[in-house]
Amino acid sequence: MSIDPAVFAMLREIADQLPQTPGMGKIEIADGTVVVMMSPVKRHELAVIRIAQQLNGQLPQTHPGYIAHGGADLADPAHGRLRNPDLMVFPEAALDDEAPAFLPHEILLVVEIVSKSNSETGYHAKVADYAAMGIPLYLLVDPRLGTGIVHSEPNYTRRTDFAFGDVITVGPWTLDTGVLRTYAG
Repeated sequence: MSIDPAVFAMLREIADQLPQTPGMGKIEIADGTVVVMMSPVKRHELAVIRIAQQLNGQLPQTHPGYIAHGGADLADPAHGRLRNPDLMVFPEAALDDEAPAFLPHEILLVVEIVSKSNSETGYHAKVADYAAMGIPLYLLVDPRLGTGIVHSEPNYTRRTDFAFGDVITVGPWTLDTGVLRTYAG
C-alpha cells in the first residue's frame, strides 16, 4: 500500500516530534500510521551485535567500504514507509550527510530480530515492506523459537529457513547462528 507523499511527510513530522520516553524504542510509519515500538530486551541486542560482528568481519572482502550497523532509519516516501531495522548493511560513506534516513537503494541487507511482544510484524508487514522497497536481502531472526528465515531473490521469492546452530548463507556472507540465543535461555 502506498500513501500520498504529503501524508507521509505529515506523519514523518509527527514522528520526529514525539518525545523520547523511557521504555519507548523505535518509531516507524506503516499503513498510514505512526507506530511506537517498545525498547528491545538485552538478548535481542546481543543477537544484533553477534550478527553485525560476523558481517563486519566479511564486508571488507565482499563489499569494501560497507558496514553492518543498526539504529538508523530507513525511509521510503514513495511507499509511505519509515522503518528502523535492527541492522542494515550499507556504504559507510552514506553516514556522512545530513539526510535524516537511509533510502532503500543504499541498503544491501536488513536484519530484524523478532521481539517478544510483536512477532507478526517481522513475519508479514516487514517482509512486504522490504520487498516493495527493493531491499535485496532480509534476514529474520526469531529468538522466541530459535529459528529464522533468509528472504532473497527479487520480491523475496526465495525463502530459506534455519534453526539456531546452523551455518547459513545470506547473499555473499556466511553466518554461524550457533552464537545466537533464545529469549528463554
